[in-house]
Order: sequence, then C-alpha cells, then structure tokens
Amino acid sequence: MKELLVATRNKGKVREIADLLAPLDIKVSSLLDHGAMPEIIEDGLTFRANAAKKAVIIARHTGGIVMGEDSGLEVDALKGAPGVFSARYAGEHADDEANNTKLLAELSGVPVEQRTARYRSAIALADQDRLIDVVEGSCEGVIAGERRGTNGFGYDPLFIVPARQMTFGELPLAFKQTISHRANALRQFLKLLERYLVHSQ
Repeated sequence: MKELLVATRNKGKVREIADLLAPLDIKVSSLLDHGAMPEIIEDGLTFRANAAKKAVIIARHTGGIVMGEDSGLEVDALKGAPGVFSARYAGEHADDEANNTKLLAELSGVPVEQRTARYRSAIALADQDRLIDVVEGSCEGVIAGERRGTNGFGYDPLFIVPARQMTFGELPLAFKQTISHRANALRQFLKLLERYLVHSQ
C-alpha cells in the first residue's frame, strides 16, 4: 500500500483528509507520525504558494508522495484578512481561541450583511522530483457575532453556512465534509492523486 504524507501537524486537518481519502487504497500519515522534518516558513502570499512549498520541501526530504495543504478565512469587511495569516492572526503562537477573539473584536459593530466571508483551501501534490499540481476549493459564509458550537477547529464556531443558518461548529462533521472548502478541494485532489498513482505504477 502506498503512503501519502500530509505535511501538517494539525490533527483536525489530518482527520478530515483521511476520512475524505478513504475510498483510495492508500495509507495517510502526517508529520506527527514521522521524525525530524525540515522547518517550513509559510511566507507565501497565497494559500496556493504555501501549499506548494510544504509539499515540495517534505517530498524532497522524504522521497515520498506528499500533500501540502494551506487554508484560511477571508473576511470581506477586513479586506480579505486574516487570509494566509489565519492560523497566526492573533500572534505567531496564537491558538484558535485567541484568533477567534481577535476576529470578533475586529468585526465589532459591523452589521451582519457586511460580515460575508469565505474559507479557502489549496492542496498541492508533490513527489521527490517535482510539484505535480495544486487544486483549490472555497466555501462562502457569514461571520457570527459570537461563538456557536464546539465541533471542528479554527474559525468553525464563527463561520455560518447561510443555507443552514448554523456554524461549522454546530454542524455535524459528516455534513461539513460535504460542503467545506477543504472537501471541495479534496474532491479535485482525489482525481489528481488517482491519475498520479496510475501513471506512476
């Protein structure tokens, strides 16, 4: 069985990715399952650039097949922030709680009709020789005025899905995985990975 190494230490991401790639006969691992790895400075100006950098650096180091994923939240009232800085919005070592608190503070007084936002995800595939490709997905939503629900991670308790009027924090994970930015990107990645595996046999 071939192994796909996901270049992240985020357990929430790994769980979602492993579930969505379950149809493939492939073992999914993460940086948590491996020893020392090169440090990756996420200095790209786009999610696409960061995803590609993660995949290429780890693939060259391990000689394996690697997925690099970068994702985050873009809020229209904040001119696209936090964007590529989503994970460290409240500081370099900020956690989800601190990031959510800062986002609520930044949007204080902004009416609901101006709190439109989207989650974006870029997923790259690389092997030791090259970057294969990068795919992207998004999910439109609205930022709530307070945290709602405890499911998911990141900004999920604040991200309302308009069709359900519930946040990702309130929605079951199984439903989130049918409509999320990462799910949309992963459906494309699944096809990309399948083609790669066929051609590399």
